Amino acid sequence: MSKIIYLAVIRGAYRLVEDAENAWRQAKKRWGDVKQVGFPNTAYFLPVIYAVTGLKVETLADMETVLIRSRALLPPKAPGNNLLAYLGPTLDAGLAALFAEELLEAIRYLETPHIYTQSEDPTQDTLWLGAADDVILRKRGVEFVDGSVPGFAAILGSAPDEKIAASIAADLQQRNFFSFMSASNDGRCLSEQLVSAGTQVGWSTRLVPFGPDVSATIFAIGFAVRVALSFGGVAPGDYRKLFEYCKTRVAAFVIALGDLSDEWYATAAGALNFGFPIIADTPIPEIPPSIISGVRHDTIVARAADVRGVKVVVTQVPVPVAYGPAFEGERVRGEKVYLECGGGRTSMVEWVTSQPIDEVIDGLVEVIGPEITDVPAGSRLPLAIVIEVAGRQMQEDYEPILERQIHHLINYAQGVMHLGQRDIGWLRVSKAAVEKGFRLAHIGKLLHAKLHQDFGRIFDKVQVKIFTNKDDVSAVASKAREIYAARDARIEGMTDETTETFYSCLLCQSFAPSHVCVISPERTGLCGSYNWMDCKASFDIAPTGPNQPVPKGQTIDARLGQWKGVNEYVFKASRGKVDHYNFYSIISDPMTACGCMECISSILPMCNGVMTVNREFTDMTPCGMKFTTLAGTIGGGVTTPGFVGHSKYNITQRKYLAAEGGIKRLVWMPRSLKEEVAELFNERANEVGIPDLLDRIADETVGTTEEEILPFLTAKNHPALSLEPLI
Repeated sequence: MSKIIYLAVIRGAYRLVEDAENAWRQAKKRWGDVKQVGFPNTAYFLPVIYAVTGLKVETLADMETVLIRSRALLPPKAPGNNLLAYLGPTLDAGLAALFAEELLEAIRYLETPHIYTQSEDPTQDTLWLGAADDVILRKRGVEFVDGSVPGFAAILGSAPDEKIAASIAADLQQRNFFSFMSASNDGRCLSEQLVSAGTQVGWSTRLVPFGPDVSATIFAIGFAVRVALSFGGVAPGDYRKLFEYCKTRVAAFVIALGDLSDEWYATAAGALNFGFPIIADTPIPEIPPSIISGVRHDTIVARAADVRGVKVVVTQVPVPVAYGPAFEGERVRGEKVYLECGGGRTSMVEWVTSQPIDEVIDGLVEVIGPEITDVPAGSRLPLAIVIEVAGRQMQEDYEPILERQIHHLINYAQGVMHLGQRDIGWLRVSKAAVEKGFRLAHIGKLLHAKLHQDFGRIFDKVQVKIFTNKDDVSAVASKAREIYAARDARIEGMTDETTETFYSCLLCQSFAPSHVCVISPERTGLCGSYNWMDCKASFDIAPTGPNQPVPKGQTIDARLGQWKGVNEYVFKASRGKVDHYNFYSIISDPMTACGCMECISSILPMCNGVMTVNREFTDMTPCGMKFTTLAGTIGGGVTTPGFVGHSKYNITQRKYLAAEGGIKRLVWMPRSLKEEVAELFNERANEVGIPDLLDRIADETVGTTEEEILPFLTAKNHPALSLEPLI
């Protein structure tokens, strides 16, 4: 350990702890000991402190214990002569610095809460996003789980100029990393440079401006810690397991841009505890592989990925704009729009169809009608995208799977925004993209390239036809709607009883090692991202991938949904941690969960029913817990009787909690969720003979306790009240 680094870390840690002590004293004087503190809508108190020490910081009074512990971690300011003895004290000082930063940011939320926006992306009023709330954590957590995001970079400081800043950001985006930005150099922050360069920042573009001070770096460390607590089943206070989990499962690193202050050194030393290396552009003392310095800006992202051991292949796609998943959340607004299609303004339809192999010319892209260059800026056109595929392995069942890729693949092009699917799509192309040479034909080229790359195993040829004449688009839409209806009827007719093979999904095991998701036709993946058909196609495309066939085997209990073959697979895939679970029950050994479920159901004994809550709902629920607390209770791959995670769509499937009476048991869910599932739910309610069931289900406008909603259920004659007792 370098003596220079040791001294800088110690100085920085002492200053941060002193700053935290001073801020705490002033806050106590202003608000008193009992003033509550915390980050908005987060389940884990002050997460870094909680995860490392097990201490729950809920009030200003609770901070005193943390400050005492932070002081105890600080080593003497004057080092000895044994250089090998520097490492432990340096890491301890780094932890003290992180604790102090978390206290400082919690106090900042009291003093200047307006500095941070409560939305996912920056607003006109503030650039800074502050701590990620649990809705964002779980939404973005899915991207880490499924591998679409390899990790994140915690970036301190700023680049020498806006051009270099934009280049570093684009490099991180094209490699699919999240960028968590904090701190400043000479009054400049990287996020401010990006905004000046015209780059969109926010969660949607994976360029996240946490805060202007070095203390805001704690939000990046906190994100990793909350992944460990939410998805990994790490117990608060088990710091050894926490550090090991973050080191092996959360691929994060620190990029320091500009001269490092003592506080930066201290923060970086704190990050080293979690296994996050530091890569700097300035010539500081190196300690390979933990600290790498003097790296050129044009290679700093690649070097950081190499040091962290993350192998990312940057896909080359034949389009004149940057391309990658990080651009999927980009929005093209107002005066920046060159061309708009769909979105209720014009007709738009997307359709994938199989054709005889001799009728498809691989790589053919045709634009039939006006091209972008044929219309002025601000124009609107109807649009039909028809993808014709052919091959010996191609099946009709794969068509909707390929069709669903259109949304993502078009969105990956910088400056191109796509929403919706089928015949309710919406496309916007920005002026900036058009200036770089982007044309409608490039949509066909990128679809050809990416579909071949990702799905080429199931077809041999693909050609794309893009129609922009009204009559052509109407004719395509008419044919496509007939096919949509036929597909829906075929999939809707599938049942668990008539299907002998289910499919696994092991994507979540990267974060929750003992969780094994098994997907059947009537129980979609709890994250909402995978159904049975998706998994079947995934296996056909990648036979050694995360979606494996699971022979159902002998039926053990048809009512609960338990089969011998599934049990054997779950036992093996969970490495002996789980030997069985039931697909259709919330009471008897329900399915395990990761932390990325869309919804959680819980029993309400007083109402003889069940409630469900979606992760977007952040308020209290009748079971006495918010979604964040519920997720922390059942996540991490454990079976929790009385609670079960599931997708939103699963609510409308026939086997949803079938062992306990299905949707007849559902007595409460948030109003927004009721509206979201209403159409399919009402179809299912008609089937069970209670067409107005949705209206009999309480929501937050009725109450958020069992005592508040029971009179409503009684007045509405809810069927759950007359069913056999749940427990």
